[in-house]
Amino acid sequence: MKKRHRLQNQKGFTLIELIFVIIIMCIMSSVAVKKVEFVTDIASARALAITVKELNVRESLVWSNMKTSIDGYTTDEDVFAVLYKDLDAKFKWNPGPTTDGGTLHLESQSFVLNRTHFTNSAAGKWQ
Repeated sequence: MKKRHRLQNQKGFTLIELIFVIIIMCIMSSVAVKKVEFVTDIASARALAITVKELNVRESLVWSNMKTSIDGYTTDEDVFAVLYKDLDAKFKWNPGPTTDGGTLHLESQSFVLNRTHFTNSAAGKWQ
């Protein structure tokens, strides 16, 4: 009867194989984290662009309401009170918005915006 040595017949992974697997997983996770950060930056830029469009729509609505109201036109300051009323708290102005524009920030992205004033024939516009 032969005696089998337990240590010679064991099957499994060696320490070197396990270390290589761990190294490969670390490399893959570092690439994935960079991709997630890139996607987050793209999403922030898109959210800012959509917010600028929303500001233009709000400006047009305020202008059309003034056009159809009995009181007529108001000042730019009155328009501003309506424009930023429900803007998400994640968006920050630095410095605060003025009647001529400002810088709108969201996370790591920012847009420098200029505003053309409304006239009798056209609403103001953010660019």
